[in-house]
Amino acid sequence: MADITSGKPQEPIQSRQPPPGRGLSDRQKDIIQKFAALGSLVILAAVFATTSSAFLTVNNGMTIALQVTSIALLGIGATYVIITGGIDLSVGSVLALAGVVAALAVRDLGTPIWLGMLIGILTGSACGLINAFVITRLKLPPFIATLGMMLIARGVALQITGARAVSGLGEAFGVLGNGSLFRIESIDDQGFPVVSFPGIPYPVVLMIVIAIAAGFLLNRTVLGRHIYAIGSNADAARLSGVNVTRVTAFTYLVSGTLAGLTGCVLMSRLVTAQPNEGVAYELDAIASAVIGGTSLIGGVGTISGTFIGAFVIGILRNGLNMNGVSAFIQQIIIGLVILVTVWIDQIRNRR
Repeated sequence: MADITSGKPQEPIQSRQPPPGRGLSDRQKDIIQKFAALGSLVILAAVFATTSSAFLTVNNGMTIALQVTSIALLGIGATYVIITGGIDLSVGSVLALAGVVAALAVRDLGTPIWLGMLIGILTGSACGLINAFVITRLKLPPFIATLGMMLIARGVALQITGARAVSGLGEAFGVLGNGSLFRIESIDDQGFPVVSFPGIPYPVVLMIVIAIAAGFLLNRTVLGRHIYAIGSNADAARLSGVNVTRVTAFTYLVSGTLAGLTGCVLMSRLVTAQPNEGVAYELDAIASAVIGGTSLIGGVGTISGTFIGAFVIGILRNGLNMNGVSAFIQQIIIGLVILVTVWIDQIRNRR
């Protein structure tokens, strides 16, 4: 094929790729980062298994999975947003607002529990859409826009509850957060229940289903490819026909919706809605995404990596608790993990 301007033969596209061994593609880098996170997960599990005999029990495994659900659900939303080159600092406050709205709808308005939960989830969606509008239409930086929403959502949650917990929700409100699938129990000779298998908690089932759906959308659909394209180069994506405004808005909608869902699940677990719940959860969400290989400059990341990152944080906290490490030291350790992970990400991007 000849070049139109010079008449010289045009070099085949394949030959323009870097020779083998001189560089790694984004996919190869992502795989390396994912396996590094998985290796860290295995090492942590092995270390804590040697320091505590209760660590590798079925009950503790289910406890870890249940504790990880909030981090993973918020982390999935954070992954979508970060891949586009954005950030969402509001999910912790949106989580609290959605949870108290759902609880107030059930207790004060007498709505069915499923409808109250739906109202809570839609509250999170509305916050995500507001973030999207401020970022895409008013052109505010994502950091500032979502920081503002973080303060607004928390303030509204405290205002509508009078800064008090919403209680008196009834046992049925706790089914979503405390129920389990495939639970096996029997009655002993004294008439007391004996649990043979605690079952898979409903939040864990929900987390797995949403992770599979989110991963499929991101990797197997045109919308997913557009999300990656925006993070790699928004201007080039726009020139290629991608509706950057709508796709970006979609990622913030996903983040807000998942924050609303997480709020409902968390308040259901507590059977009480706390307006102060979810403080600093946005940091765990971002950390799980980054540990799993999502790049803070955008364009790189996977749901499976975030899933692994969430379990790294969950196992780290669980193991430290079992070994009697104070909450303050835990914060220091997790903070150091985040710093080291971001530093590695920066080195990877420079290379």
